[in-house]
Amino acid sequence: MTARELGLLACHTCGLLSRRGAGPGQQVCPRCGAGLHARIPRSLSRTWAFLVAAIFLYLPANLLPIMHVTSLVESRSDTILSGVVFLLLHDSWPLALIVFFASVVVPLVKIAILLYLLLSVRAGSARRPRDRVRLYHFTEFVGRWSMVDVFVVTVLVALVQLGRVADIQAGDGALYFAAVVILTMLAAKTFDPRLIWDNVGRDD
Repeated sequence: MTARELGLLACHTCGLLSRRGAGPGQQVCPRCGAGLHARIPRSLSRTWAFLVAAIFLYLPANLLPIMHVTSLVESRSDTILSGVVFLLLHDSWPLALIVFFASVVVPLVKIAILLYLLLSVRAGSARRPRDRVRLYHFTEFVGRWSMVDVFVVTVLVALVQLGRVADIQAGDGALYFAAVVILTMLAAKTFDPRLIWDNVGRDD
């Protein structure tokens, strides 16, 4: 038996479990004051919108330069992947692995997990709900670390301009990449994991 069947509502903001009121009006969480819903309104449609937008922006985020460097000896523009290669060639493999994992692997994994969750809910699957909820919480946990690439570019721009050794400017790819990260975070935020449990106990 689910919490909804027992007349219980979980706050999506603070997690407090409350009993459903008898009145017709909207109930609010007694702890944080957020509106309580059995399921987040239009959760799937909003999650799909954010996720599709992130998928479309992922390509220019990786193909366009994320950073332009101009110094006395050279001028170069790097995408995320060419920046990883540059770091590897200069024996900075720990930083290269961090950038590759946070900027390439994590966004792809998040997109794949959210797609899987959306499709499984749409198909009415009741298989392994706990594992799917764990996947959802994983996307929430790792989402913020995707911004490490933009953070590195920002720090480099500030440090180099202070030192006046070279000129570093963020490229268009950084803007697209930041948009992808924000959109995937919004997609994870608008997805209601309680939908995963709606078909538990039913036949697929």
